[in-house]
Amino acid sequence: MTRSVSEFSWVGSQVDYVDEITIDHISHLTLGRFGGNSRAGQYKNEDGCLIWADETGSWELVVLLDAHYSAESAELVIHQFLTYKAEIQALLAKPFAQTFKGIEETILRMFQEEEFLSECLRVKGETACLVLLRKNMYLWWFSIGDCLSYLFHPELAQLGQFQINQRQFYEWVGNVNTFGLDVPCYSSGIRELRKGVNRILVTTDGLVECPGEPYSDAKEIYNILLQHPGGGECIMALLNTIREHGVRDSTTIISWEVSVSEDVQMPSDG
Repeated sequence: MTRSVSEFSWVGSQVDYVDEITIDHISHLTLGRFGGNSRAGQYKNEDGCLIWADETGSWELVVLLDAHYSAESAELVIHQFLTYKAEIQALLAKPFAQTFKGIEETILRMFQEEEFLSECLRVKGETACLVLLRKNMYLWWFSIGDCLSYLFHPELAQLGQFQINQRQFYEWVGNVNTFGLDVPCYSSGIRELRKGVNRILVTTDGLVECPGEPYSDAKEIYNILLQHPGGGECIMALLNTIREHGVRDSTTIISWEVSVSEDVQMPSDG
């Protein structure tokens, strides 16, 4: 059976959205982009993203990029994912246990390919890169650098848990490249989603490094989500706030919901 997959990719060098907020829907995911304020000195956008989503809701793969110096490194990473598209999507079509076993190995091989490493040396600048894959009731993440991802659920919120990955500085892909080291530096993991509605959100760091830091605490992002449960409304509220606070940095946000009906891990004495 052939599955229908929604596909989208963008880099800020194509359309920069400086002084402009745009909200788009790619299948069941919501994408928000704001290029930053020109009055604060912004004149370009070096973010980028790639979204692949199975139309049946079986899986989503999101790549979020935050480059600097130029958008060339973000363009290169997206091109590499598109080069490996058939292989990755074939892996995503397998039973979820096989998918999670193979995805990290595939991404590492892709980033360590000799031709790709040579191309990295020729680009201007480098990029943070965050990859999220949700399949069934599990979420896999692979993080290079300082993009952020969150998993919002009432059970986790009661325990003060919101963030998926920890931001790491001095990690990039591009002219300065962690995969050019003898031992590549990155972080990854797998999380079980909770029963009920889970909201996943990924963002570049303009959201948390805004003047006044309205969203440096993840709980404040969660509060906006509670006030604006619709994906587009929530992202618009977040981007409007940082625009009003005079943020210079461009910000890209991707969010979607996953409903889990199966029982999940609970403590034995609970």
